[in-house]
Order: sequence, then C-alpha cells, then structure tokens
Amino acid sequence: MRAEDIRSLPSMPLAGPSYPAGPYRFVNREYMIISYETDREIIREQLPEPLEPVDTPIVHYEWISMPDSSGFGSYTESGLVIPCRYQGEDMNFVAQMYLDDDPPIVAGREIWGFPKKYAHPKLEVVKDTLTGTLEYAGQLVAMGTMGYKHLSMAGNGAATTAILSKTQVNLKVIPGVDGKLEICQLVAYNLTEITIKGSWMGPGRLHLVPHVNAPVADLPVRKIVGARHFIADLTLPFGRLLHDYLK
Repeated sequence: MRAEDIRSLPSMPLAGPSYPAGPYRFVNREYMIISYETDREIIREQLPEPLEPVDTPIVHYEWISMPDSSGFGSYTESGLVIPCRYQGEDMNFVAQMYLDDDPPIVAGREIWGFPKKYAHPKLEVVKDTLTGTLEYAGQLVAMGTMGYKHLSMAGNGAATTAILSKTQVNLKVIPGVDGKLEICQLVAYNLTEITIKGSWMGPGRLHLVPHVNAPVADLPVRKIVGARHFIADLTLPFGRLLHDYLK
C-alpha cells in the first residue's frame, strides 16, 4: 500500500477501518434528559481545570437513542453531563458515557475524546412511562423514568435547539507508544444542522447505583430539577482544541 493511500485511511485497522470519514449525520435522535442538583464540592472534583463550576451544582443525566447514524448504525448511549464555564462562556462537560456499539466508541474516543465505555443502555416507552436503564457488567447502575409526553413544547423549538447547540467539551487523553501522554486536551464541539421533530417536558425520577467501573452514582441525586424528552435530526462535526495540558 502506497504512503498516500495510508494517509487517506479514515481509521484503523487498514483492513476494514473501524469507522468512515465524517462529519456524521443523525436522524431521529431521541433524548431523555433528567436534570438534578448534586453536591457542589463533587462538581468541583469532577471538572478538570480550567473549567469552572456554574452557580448551581446541576448535572444532566442523559439517555440517547440513535436509530439512524451515518457510519455508526443504530445504538443507544447514556451518561452524565456537567454544566460549566470556560473564559466566561457557558458549556457542558461530558463526564461519562456508556454505549453498546463499537464504531462510535472508537471514533468518539479517537476524534473528539468522548469518555465512552461499552455497556448496555436502553431507552424505551413502557406503557405510560419513558424509561431509561443502564447495565454495566451485568448490574443495573442507572434507571430514569419520565411521564410520557405530558407537556408538549412544540411551540418552543428554539429552546430545544439552544440545548443541543450549546458548546460541549471533552477531556481527550491518549498515550503514545511509550505509555506517556501524547495527547491531553480539552476538545470543544457544537452540533449543527439541527431540526427539532418533537419536544416534551414532564415529571421525572432518577436512581443511581454505585459501581466501580460505571461510577455514575459518584454524583449523587439531591433534588430533581426537571426532565425533557425530544427528537431531532442533527450533524456532529469535527471538534476544535480548547486547551492543551502539554503546552
């Protein structure tokens, strides 16, 4: 294989790359987000400097079903997002992510630094309840429930678009062949080409179980703030460097 052919590969391995070249389009991406208050000192421990906590110690716990994802197929993910601030701009730090499909795990970690691990999340409607579960190593570590489509936000698509278009930031840590850190960065990105297809609010509850390899319960639930459910088409573009810890 010629050097120019190698340089054009989208990913490893050479024989059957793990994922194609992006950007990546998602159709009918469905979210359930349960927001809650936790302990202020834990937020500070979980946020890497130079990110700063916002005034209220809020955490967003997410389930996302992605039935039509270019290059990745159909999968579901679940995890924790912490609102934060960087140089005066409000952002969301993606703290933990768990999903059930290898290509987006590999691409997410290698390109954007998403903190992705393999697990078994599920988002489904069970009678009158939108239900999210997360199992890791055969154990239930998270369960979220929300009243199904209690309050429509059909006339407030701008608010849901603002939620999705807010700057997200990941901590990307990749070692070199000597085992020492070769990449240690904060990476930012913004979802684009967003089309809201439905948006609802309703009552929600969240139960987190301590687990050593899926430590979602390390950010304990003190008070439920609200729950949102929405469906959208969107594009995940490439990211940008926000902060380099090695320079």
